[in-house]
Order: sequence, then structure tokens, then C-alpha cells
Amino acid sequence: MKNISSKKGFTIIEILVAVAILGLITIVVSSFQVNVIKYNKSAADSLQSAMDARSILRTMVKELRSMSIGNNGAYPLEEAAISSITFYSDIDSDGLKEKIHYFSEGTTLKKGVIIPTGSPYTYLSSDEKFQILAYSIKNSEANPLFEYFDDTYTGTSSPLSFPATISLVKLVKISLLIDADPNYSPLPRIYTSQVNLRNLKDNL
Repeated sequence: MKNISSKKGFTIIEILVAVAILGLITIVVSSFQVNVIKYNKSAADSLQSAMDARSILRTMVKELRSMSIGNNGAYPLEEAAISSITFYSDIDSDGLKEKIHYFSEGTTLKKGVIIPTGSPYTYLSSDEKFQILAYSIKNSEANPLFEYFDDTYTGTSSPLSFPATISLVKLVKISLLIDADPNYSPLPRIYTSQVNLRNLKDNL
């Protein structure tokens, strides 16, 4: 009888096909993992942006609500523009009214503070200390950072036209448009608040 030897193995084509399939699976799994990581990062960035925005708004509202005449006798509200506001407020409760300047510069939200000095008190621009509050600000002329209303505001009233007349401003609406990850999320998040300027009311 003849001994029939049966040899089994993989051909080069079969090996190449297996390698290709394995590579494809690896790519799909890797892409899925990358997307999950991006999504988690975007979610974390959005959450942090929301927390930062709310903290910024709380501070701005508190300072605006307590604005009052500057130590140099200046009117409480000095500037009311689309992307900036300047006013006087005792933000550290030391009896002195700091000159506060909130403004956007490009896509960055900044805060400037000037402490009055001298006798009589003066506010020197060279003494202004700046602080960066937020990045990725997407406010524009169509979506202003600040809007101003007079004492006829009912909740649906139109804002004062720019340039706003300082003496008419009785309420300020703040709208922060923040896009933490413009490459992942196409639309910025909007955070809004409004504050009545109690020290500017006509009956005070």
C-alpha cells in the first residue's frame, strides 16, 4: 500500500487576506476608540465651559448690581458698548470703588481693574490689572456680549440702540457665546443673565 501524505497549510494569498482583515478590524476599533475619546473630551470641555460661564456671570452680575459713584465722583456707569462695559463698584468691600472693565478681545474675554489712588482719588489707566476670564468667545455684532435696556423693560422690550445713552441704562443683559471645541461641536453654547442696576433707578 502506498502511504499517502496529506500536507495542509496556508497559501500566501490566504495569509495576505487574513492580515488585511485583521488590519481593517484594528482600524475600525482604533477609530471607534478615538471617537469615544474625542466625545468624552468634548463633553468634559462643555461641562467645564458651562461651569466657567456660570461663575463668570455670577461675578459680573454681583459687581454690576452694586455699581455706584466712583471715588472721583464719576457716574457709576462709564461705558456701555456691544463688547465692553466699564463701571465703578466696590468689589472687595474695602470702601474704595474699583473701576471695572469687562471686554472681549478677539475670542478672549478679559477683565480690567483699576484701584483709585492719590488725593483726590484718580483712576490711572497705567494701573489697570488685566485678567483672562474665558477663551473661545464667539460673540459678534449680531450676537452682542452686552445689551442695555431702559426702565420700560418688560421682558420682551427691544434693547437700546448703540451707542447706548448711559443715563438711560437701567438693566444689562449679558450673553456669553462659548465654543470650547470648534472642531468637534459646530455650534457655540449660549449662557445668559441679566441684572437690574439698582443704584441707577430713578427713585434712588
